Amino acid sequence: TASVEAPALFNAIANAALTKLRDFNPQALANAAWAFATASVEAPDLFNAIADAALKKLDKFNPQNIANTAWAFATACVEAPDLF
Repeated sequence: TASVEAPALFNAIANAALTKLRDFNPQALANAAWAFATASVEAPDLFNAIADAALKKLDKFNPQNIANTAWAFATACVEAPDLF
């Protein structure tokens, strides 16, 4: 990772993503969760919304999408009991 802190940028990205998650495919959902977890950015509203969106599309997730999403939630210490 670049080890660059940019809380305002991540906050803006999280807010933008929240309005578009319904359009995200499984890879985009997994990538969004992965990015925030990798950057160690706390975004509970985003993670909760990703969990909700993922539940609706779980049948379309491939094994890599599932693994990346699980890793991201575990790394970010976000509980999503309906998802996992």
